[in-house]
Amino acid sequence: MLKGAGGTSGGFGLFFIGLIMMCGGFYMLLNAITVTSSFGMGMRLYGFSAMGSSFNITTGMIMIPFMFGVGLIFYNGRNVLGWILTLGSITALIFGVISSIRFSMRTMTSFDLIVILVLAIGGLGLFLRSLKALDKALPDEPEEKLINKN
Repeated sequence: MLKGAGGTSGGFGLFFIGLIMMCGGFYMLLNAITVTSSFGMGMRLYGFSAMGSSFNITTGMIMIPFMFGVGLIFYNGRNVLGWILTLGSITALIFGVISSIRFSMRTMTSFDLIVILVLAIGGLGLFLRSLKALDKALPDEPEEKLINKN
């Protein structure tokens, strides 16, 4: 017997319509998001406060231990301190870049947003509905269980 999407009686039509709607809606949603970054050499990456005073570490300050680490590695490739400084600085820079990213939605009308949400969430609903049994006469059980019941 021919089964539908996911081995159920849910149907291929709902599966593909839901998949197309879901892909289109989520594409439009992600296309409406603007990603910006304020990463720069003078930007504050990390800040510490102790006893009423604050200390800021900028992106340029992260490069100082990086330079010492690279120098120590080139002098002696087995120098553990050089590897720690270099890898620690690179890790701090990566976390600094990621933490400086800002997401914002572009300006759109409420109709645009409603269309995007209906396509994305409605498509997801149709897609998931196609994976469950719709016909009670065709339960989603393996054929050997059906044979053993008779």
